[in-house]
Amino acid sequence: MARILLAEDDPAVREFVRRALTHSGHEVTAVDDGLGAVEALSRAEFDLLVTDIVMPGMDGIALALKASKDHPHLPILMMTGYAAERQRAHNLDALIHKVIAKPFTLREICNFVAETLASRAKPATAA
Repeated sequence: MARILLAEDDPAVREFVRRALTHSGHEVTAVDDGLGAVEALSRAEFDLLVTDIVMPGMDGIALALKASKDHPHLPILMMTGYAAERQRAHNLDALIHKVIAKPFTLREICNFVAETLASRAKPATAA
């Protein structure tokens, strides 16, 4: 299906999302912070970046800014359990596809990923 880079510092959430997406047929590379994600992005191509917002080292906002600069066609999904951080991410609407509120279910994360990948695959319409 798709090659997905997952950046999440909480081991339980990281493993939950990794398993959900792997079970859906995706190849998932999971890292525990934004710095690890930048390193992974420098070594391989991905179809989607799924990142937490609040992480040590490099947070998800800084990661989204760096990833969108270096990989402008890479869609980005952000996850957060903090309302204030969710608002910060919405200020990046041009760079990110969606902000997912934690907690979420296995079905919800898989649906968000499928929706993002489907929107990326749609051909541009002629004017």
